Amino acid sequence: MTTNERDDIIDFLNKHRYFLRSAAEGLTDEQASTRSTVSELTIGGLIKHVSTVEQHWADFARTGTREDTPTEYTEEVLAAWADQFRLVDGETLADVLASYEKIAAATDDLVRTLDLNASYELPAAPWQPPGVFWSVRRVFLHITAETAQHAGHADIIREAIDGKKSMG
Repeated sequence: MTTNERDDIIDFLNKHRYFLRSAAEGLTDEQASTRSTVSELTIGGLIKHVSTVEQHWADFARTGTREDTPTEYTEEVLAAWADQFRLVDGETLADVLASYEKIAAATDDLVRTLDLNASYELPAAPWQPPGVFWSVRRVFLHITAETAQHAGHADIIREAIDGKKSMG
């Protein structure tokens, strides 16, 4: 049985996932790939990015390691990073949404089962000093914050495409 805290984390995360997904409702692949602001961001790319981020952080919560953190920022690494934010050839909005649903379900299972007090050192990164530890709880809160931030981006992009808003 889950505790109230676990239910709260899942509920909070699902609320923001809903807003992110709702920004994509009824869009074609072309619209989901539209840059409707001065930003490089697209709705399909944001969902793809949030999925990737959630998967990597969920893996960190489960294992205490992050293998996706580059040690060197080559042109290839930067190009792969940029590709996270757009649909590339062969990717569809439907595929990205289906993948996101699977990743979300797996993360929710981890929220229900992992020790929220377990703590792991964050991987080395240029923006991260050594010796910083996050609890599994904080990792799930970080996933939620990342989702919420990008749901807001997606809402602005969608409104610029056709006027639809997630709220109001």
